[in-house]
Amino acid sequence: WVTKRRVSPLLAAAPMDSAALLSAPPRPHASRRNLVLAGAAACACALALFAVFSGATGNMGLNSSLASTKPTMRTFLAQTGYNAARAMIPVQNNQRRSGMHFGHAVAPELKEAPVAKDFKEPRFMWQALREAVDEEMEKDPNVMIMGEDVGHYGGSYKVTTDLYKKFGEMRVLDTPICENGFTGMAIGAAMTGLRPIVEGMNMGFLLLAFNQISNNCGMLHYTSGGQYKVPIVIRGPGGVGRQLGAEHSQRLESYFQAIPGVQLVAVSTPRNAKALLKAAIRSDNPIVFFEHVLLYNLKDEVGGPDEVQSLEHAEMVREGTDVTILTYGRMRYTVMEAVKTLEAKGYNPEVIDLISLKPFDLHAIKKSIEKTHKCIIVEECMMTGGIGASLSSEIHERFFDSLDHNVVRLSSQDVPTAFALELEAATIVQPEQVVQAVEKVVGSS
Repeated sequence: WVTKRRVSPLLAAAPMDSAALLSAPPRPHASRRNLVLAGAAACACALALFAVFSGATGNMGLNSSLASTKPTMRTFLAQTGYNAARAMIPVQNNQRRSGMHFGHAVAPELKEAPVAKDFKEPRFMWQALREAVDEEMEKDPNVMIMGEDVGHYGGSYKVTTDLYKKFGEMRVLDTPICENGFTGMAIGAAMTGLRPIVEGMNMGFLLLAFNQISNNCGMLHYTSGGQYKVPIVIRGPGGVGRQLGAEHSQRLESYFQAIPGVQLVAVSTPRNAKALLKAAIRSDNPIVFFEHVLLYNLKDEVGGPDEVQSLEHAEMVREGTDVTILTYGRMRYTVMEAVKTLEAKGYNPEVIDLISLKPFDLHAIKKSIEKTHKCIIVEECMMTGGIGASLSSEIHERFFDSLDHNVVRLSSQDVPTAFALELEAATIVQPEQVVQAVEKVVGSS
């Protein structure tokens, strides 16, 4: 109102260049005071929009009353003309709706992104993850993905390549560099019935959204008395890469493990990555989904669109009788490299990929320890307060009578990860250390 009544008469004096506009005499109502009021009104509108979309479930403390009164992602999409069932999901005979309107903007014609159909052909892990997202978005119009550069750029590790062409820019939503803002927005969207996938460009950046993940994501189902579900997947690359430096080599598993109400899943192969991501998207629980930065170019066969894998069950990698080795993520391959040497020396270790870091598959762990009576945990997480520390205490408390030797933990050093290649390698577990640990545990019994 202020802009229309006070400022627009000045702007309506056309034609006029910028210099003439600045030197034009003020109209009777275009005083400095009114211009200040106009600027204040514009700032207030901007702050209100920012509060709705980035703070609604973040620092402003969303509760059930706010959820019922503040505009949500769903109402925003509805007001801008978004219709998932009609506009974004492919219709019969591969027809597309061209020239779709989003408010006053016109969206370009959507084009089908190429999707491989031969599921026996090996895939890179990033391709397997992309297929999972693609298939679930096509299956369910409530599934969407948001994050930094997930749209036109295709994600920092190609997981969302060209998906915006198929599903549009409202379901594959590029966000500002504001993890707490878009994570909070995704949680609010999940509360209203959508199934958002949040991609962190690097898992270390999600520390900026720790408040939203801990105080909102993990607790809202409980604090609302079961009135709200938060079916959200928070995924992205993490772990020690190749000379990425300390800040980009974070292992946050143990950070998130302490949050009540959140599940943790760590993938390790293209097949289980696809099957587990599909299961995570369909789950009604909030799930933090860990992908190791060095495994994206791992190549193997994947399952079809109907293959899903339990989020709570461990995976038997190798059966054995001498010792149980529990591991996950990238360390699965460090252990299997050590197994080659151990087999040559006559040892027969059993290797289990934990997959679920919260809750642990204690049934599978118990069954293995009752057979081998010895246990070694190999992880990339830190020695102090890591996943191995929590798991070791569980095993000692629950299965102490089945153990012939104390549980041995092989973990990363409690130091920031160095950039220098040799120092970086010295901070994490190497195959030789696994061999030495097995020789010590099995040889001493």
